[in-house]
Amino acid sequence: MTNEGQASGGESPRSVEDEVDVVAEDTKKTAKGGKDKKKGSFWKELPVLVVVALLLALVIKTFIVQAFYIPSESMENTLLKNDRVLVNKLVYHVRDIERGDVVVFSGVDSWDGEVQIEEPSNPFAAFFHWVGTAFGVVPGEKDYIKRVIGVPGDVVKCCDKQGRVTVNGVALDERQYLYPHDQPAMDDFEIKVPPGRLWVMGDHRGVSLDSRAHQGDPGGGTIPIDQVIGRAFVIVWPFSRATTLPIPDTFSQPALNAAAAVGGATPLLAGFAGAVPLVLWRRRRRARR
Repeated sequence: MTNEGQASGGESPRSVEDEVDVVAEDTKKTAKGGKDKKKGSFWKELPVLVVVALLLALVIKTFIVQAFYIPSESMENTLLKNDRVLVNKLVYHVRDIERGDVVVFSGVDSWDGEVQIEEPSNPFAAFFHWVGTAFGVVPGEKDYIKRVIGVPGDVVKCCDKQGRVTVNGVALDERQYLYPHDQPAMDDFEIKVPPGRLWVMGDHRGVSLDSRAHQGDPGGGTIPIDQVIGRAFVIVWPFSRATTLPIPDTFSQPALNAAAAVGGATPLLAGFAGAVPLVLWRRRRRARR
């Protein structure tokens, strides 16, 4: 009588320990192969992820919000050199630009830059410059940031007897944002802001090349509203200076809008005043006939 091992050709049976070792070895190989496959898959997908991230950044930068780098001292102490701010590009699609807003606008083909920036020397450098501009790491070549002082129809003047800038005859208390010991303006000026334009000034009046410095340009120093990129609403870098950029209280004076409304209504009232005597004269003439 033969045993089971002999009946199968004389091969000795495999022990349980041998089978466990084989299974463990196969499991290790499978796990190692899976890790290698995942690692290779990650490196293949990385370029796609980078491209998608750049496309999303482009969409966000173009239509929603963009980071900007502050290259000069013209808005101190509200904004310091090397600060980064976020600019809302949607806000002026739902409301008008208001006095006191801090706006970023393009000065292409108009204002000279307050800070000279070298243009990239080759396409590769230009690409990284564009990426840096999109993320607010480097300054734009022709982007400016100023505070809106006058909107269309406003009469902006400097200065009253106390040396203050006035808008529609109403004095502004600029101590909340004006650079310490700065004068509101070095020279006297008076301008009525044309339709579709803005009068803008830096908070550090002593160094800011703002609307005052461009009074000889078309528009008398004002900038076109359609050149405004958006409203700066928060400082995001450095973290120690992170804060919002609200409209200062002085621009909430009801008299500003009341004076503007009266100024805008003056031509209409004058028209009625001239029309009434004419209508009465015509009625009398008809009555006589």
